[in-house]
Amino acid sequence: MRTGSKIITLDNGYHLWTSTQGEGNIHLLALHGGPGGNHEYWEDAADQLAKQGLKVQVTMYDQLGSLYSDQPDYEDPKIAEKYLTYEYFLDEVDEVRAKLGLDNFYLIGQSWGGLLAQEYAVKYGQHLKGTIISSMVDDTDDYIASINRRRQQIFPQSEIDFMRECEANNDYQNQRYQEDVQILNINFLDRRQPCKLYHLKRIGGLPVYHAFQGDNEFVVTGKLKDWHFRKYLKQITMPTLLTFGEEDTMPLETAKIMQQEIPNSRLVTTPNAGHHHMVDNPEVYYKHLADFIREVEDGTFQGD
Repeated sequence: MRTGSKIITLDNGYHLWTSTQGEGNIHLLALHGGPGGNHEYWEDAADQLAKQGLKVQVTMYDQLGSLYSDQPDYEDPKIAEKYLTYEYFLDEVDEVRAKLGLDNFYLIGQSWGGLLAQEYAVKYGQHLKGTIISSMVDDTDDYIASINRRRQQIFPQSEIDFMRECEANNDYQNQRYQEDVQILNINFLDRRQPCKLYHLKRIGGLPVYHAFQGDNEFVVTGKLKDWHFRKYLKQITMPTLLTFGEEDTMPLETAKIMQQEIPNSRLVTTPNAGHHHMVDNPEVYYKHLADFIREVEDGTFQGD
């Protein structure tokens, strides 16, 4: 594949920004989180894998509603009903794959992207050589329990009660509340500070994020609260890597269950790293990723 940026036009008429970096015959398609996040933490993925001695072409893209891609008018109920669905974003992955000519490739998804990677491996697994699920569990109930425990690690009960009062009153813009969220972010999302993912102003993505997640990573009020996928995990039959940060918002206890449920899978963790562990500790993160791809390529991969 030719490297660099490319705008693709979807069959629905919207445009998505894509970028391919790196070289070689191994292809990795990278899905960002959010939803409504963007591609940025994958920008150095090809270089990081090259440092591990592995040549990989990495393709990333901004999903519909995110950063450089088209941002529909989600205030229109008909547009929101059509495009703010799991089915849309899952099928979008496969349309991107087809329009870029990818097949027999690796798929990596982080957070929300890891949700899509799980669903893609079940519905479109015939296209995959391997799957990497990064910082995403298979059941939102476990995630909600985990973020509640994370609050308890950081704050006294009085501050937790204050946060819950703000959430009950939909007072998410309260300055003290947002300062508390930022403290949680620094501890469990982006431990390496200053984080290169922060922007002066959020550019797009919020309507998608609010529809599925809510105001922030430590409260789930959107569609994600009803996502339960465990009964489908045994249908993920290709080699699969599960990778989590040791200080992740996503619970390692659930990751261990996923490893047992997915037939040919391995679980690895990244120390001193949170939800974005490819940013917090890239040396360890990309060594795990390179080892996995190398073993799949030479036929020696074995799940735990």
